Amino acid sequence: MIPRYSRPDMVAIWDAANNFRIKFEIEAHACDAQAELGVIPKQAAEAVWRNGDKPYTPERIARIDEIELETKHDIIAFTTELAEQVGADDARFIHQGMTSSDVNDTCLGVQMSQAADILIGDIERVMAALKERAFETKMMPTMGRSHGIHAEPTTMGLKFARFYAEFGRGRERLQRAREEIATCAISGAVGTFANIDPRVEEYVAEKMGLTPEPVSTQVIPRDRHANYFATLAVIASSVENVATEIRHMQRTEVREAQEYFAPGQKGSSAMPHKRNPILTENLTGLARIVRSAVTPALENVALWHERDISHSSVERMIGPDATITLDFALNRLAGVIAKLVVYPENMLNHMNAFGGIHDAQRVLLFLTQNGISRENAYKIVQRNAMRVWTSFGIDPDNPDTSAQLDDVEIEAANHDNRLFFFLSKDAALAEVLDVSELNKLLEVDSITYHTQNVDTIFRRVFGDD
Repeated sequence: MIPRYSRPDMVAIWDAANNFRIKFEIEAHACDAQAELGVIPKQAAEAVWRNGDKPYTPERIARIDEIELETKHDIIAFTTELAEQVGADDARFIHQGMTSSDVNDTCLGVQMSQAADILIGDIERVMAALKERAFETKMMPTMGRSHGIHAEPTTMGLKFARFYAEFGRGRERLQRAREEIATCAISGAVGTFANIDPRVEEYVAEKMGLTPEPVSTQVIPRDRHANYFATLAVIASSVENVATEIRHMQRTEVREAQEYFAPGQKGSSAMPHKRNPILTENLTGLARIVRSAVTPALENVALWHERDISHSSVERMIGPDATITLDFALNRLAGVIAKLVVYPENMLNHMNAFGGIHDAQRVLLFLTQNGISRENAYKIVQRNAMRVWTSFGIDPDNPDTSAQLDDVEIEAANHDNRLFFFLSKDAALAEVLDVSELNKLLEVDSITYHTQNVDTIFRRVFGDD
């Protein structure tokens, strides 16, 4: 990935120095196990650690690259350079009975595990920011929307709580994916252990913090890797989920929340007034990059017979790109959430902007509980709710509604709760119910009614916190 979207700790995992260091440890631990089994001299195994256990400096890496130009084989280039460090007599015992995939696949398992550990920490930072904002805005009323249209009231705290729970699931998925990817294969050509004792694999696995792959067929099965990248993609989609919500809330005509705009920050090269949601738009784009790794990872599952290397070039790219990008995105998201500016007055104004229309279901249920069939109750409430829309000049069949309002619709403009006002004037409703009964609904104000179970939801999400 380009430096603009990279963080040092994650980049270091995919750096050549870390890659070669892991491969050295795999080879050195395998020599130890072979020595314990009496397959190679003990002094040879000791020599590997003594002479080869050195930092992979730019000079050593350049030497490996130089050898690979001739050999056209990455592992042979690696073991050749290691032999130069160890000494020819002892180095002849390195890589005994092993194949290239034993080293490459086991190394990749370590790197992907290391990357997962960083990403799990990233998710926890996002969750910490979400939790803090959730409790801060727990009872802050806002308009819930479905299909982008006003539905019923919710709270800003519930939005944050929903995202917190979603990232909690993402963390659990990644923990399981990490466990599944952390496998070791030291089984030799076509995975039969014909030339190496299975106990070597068990030893190396323990030393590297991995588990032995039950059947490696020379390569670790790629369904493990596909699941890993699919999990990263789901987490990236959760990042986009939060980003999209913030982008909608930041629209000028909504302005219920916005990204923090720092002193000296510029929103547009042409328009000085702009405050654009650039961070969350960036997160939306980064999520696409992470998800782009899924299809090639799935296609890597089907390899020819016991092995081929069609997966190799893919993983050299999607491994670093997907993890580095997601690491950056999660940390950016944590910062956006922590500094997000919210506008509770705008939220309240939007909720009250359409004359109590959001209480339509509340009235519907009240009517059914007072002897009116659901079908008739729905017709009564819908008829009057449509008049609320019309009284605000919102009528797709009659765009010039302002000139066609009847006397009741004109009078409704003087009432905050236009839905209740229209219902009180509805002759058909008066025939089946004393409309003064509707006033009982007003004994519990709308916000309290819609937020009465927020505590219950919070306990489900956050426990006793």
